[in-house]
Amino acid sequence: MAKMQVSKFKEYITEAKEGKPFLRLLIITDEPEEAKTFHTADRLQEECDKLGYPNYLFKLTGGYTTYENGIRKFHNKDDKKGFEVGAMTVAIVRGSITRKDSWMDFVSILERANSTLVNPRTTINICADKYRTSLRLADYGLTQPKTKLINDPEQSNLQVQEADIKFPLIMKTLRGSKGVGVLFVDSEKGLDSIVQLIHKQDEDADLLIQEYIKTEYDVRVHILGGKFLAAMKRPVIEGDFRSNVSQGSKPKNIKLTELEIEQCLLASKAVGGYWTAVDFIPSKNREKEPPFFLEVNSSPGTEGIEDATGQNIAKEVIKHFANEENRYSVPTECGFKEILTIKPFGELISKFDTGNSGMPVIHSDKYKINGNKITWSLLGKTITSDIIRKEEIKVGGLRDYDETRYVVKLDVEFAGGFYKDIEFTIDDREDRTPILLDRAFMKRLNVMVNPQRKYVITTKYSID
Repeated sequence: MAKMQVSKFKEYITEAKEGKPFLRLLIITDEPEEAKTFHTADRLQEECDKLGYPNYLFKLTGGYTTYENGIRKFHNKDDKKGFEVGAMTVAIVRGSITRKDSWMDFVSILERANSTLVNPRTTINICADKYRTSLRLADYGLTQPKTKLINDPEQSNLQVQEADIKFPLIMKTLRGSKGVGVLFVDSEKGLDSIVQLIHKQDEDADLLIQEYIKTEYDVRVHILGGKFLAAMKRPVIEGDFRSNVSQGSKPKNIKLTELEIEQCLLASKAVGGYWTAVDFIPSKNREKEPPFFLEVNSSPGTEGIEDATGQNIAKEVIKHFANEENRYSVPTECGFKEILTIKPFGELISKFDTGNSGMPVIHSDKYKINGNKITWSLLGKTITSDIIRKEEIKVGGLRDYDETRYVVKLDVEFAGGFYKDIEFTIDDREDRTPILLDRAFMKRLNVMVNPQRKYVITTKYSID
């Protein structure tokens, strides 16, 4: 990425405030730049540069994050400057991240930073496991080849019989992409040999077997934001049973039926995806019979489908997420009580009240007004704050009355995040939690309240 001048960056920020499309694109991968499989990352950066959006290629090996003065940055191993992330960031996560559990934590960090994840961690985890994907597709009533999980190497053929799957069949490792880890098994003897070999290498390995449906081609469909984007047919490679572009298949454009589009939208929805690639084998009667779904990929590639369709997929993806209406943030589960830190008072028990549509509230033991200043105390500490304004508050519940409260600004720390100048009303909350939060601030924290649990994100050892 070419270095962007500070003045130019300020122009983009101004445009964003004026309602013009703007984003900061973070691409997360660990594939070498010279590799053919790096095609999609290159294309995304290329189109991002053309549109004038700041972008950064974050490589997982050696990559790290920093958090200073409320700013979260992602750094490659030799880059101290890094790339700032936050609510304006759209992070496109490539499939290589699933190789290490520790790498997946980068996704969680971005989710906590209110960035848009393409795709969220839950979606990536589902799509990375073919059996889990199969279960989700089944939940949505989507047609699949007969499928069975082989978890006992001594009973593999019995499990095939139980599933009523005939030879030849397809065997898959639960994790794998680009056709790697997919095997064609033509007999019971062959099944035993392969299963035993795999379990000798990894005794905990789970394998998936599927009914083999002979076909001349399969179809890959890109779904973006719950809408059909593009489709290509991938002819089966001569002398092989696979049709992956990475294995040499030459894709062609294909027009889908309304039923196929409808079914693909459901498949993407089943895994909670925002940009996904859905693979299926077409039925004999494509207009009336649903396709057989093979898998859903959370890391769609642009190689092949751009050539087959003539569409600029990378550009369409970037333009889609540049529109703020198409962005989203993944909430983190929290308890109905958590710990907030407010200077100079320190750690305070806070109630996360989804019924509070007003403002955050903080307790004061006593206060005194002097002009536009308020001197107030909490936990034996007294401070003087500017009065921002007076707020008319409708006190609900059993109390049910109107009250005038003073509004002050306070700096809040929560779960590694810093939130400056948050407006609080001051109230007498004796015998209640010192802080009551409202829905708007909870949305900013990007949390989802579990009414059955306390201190999910933060830690409190004593019983209150």
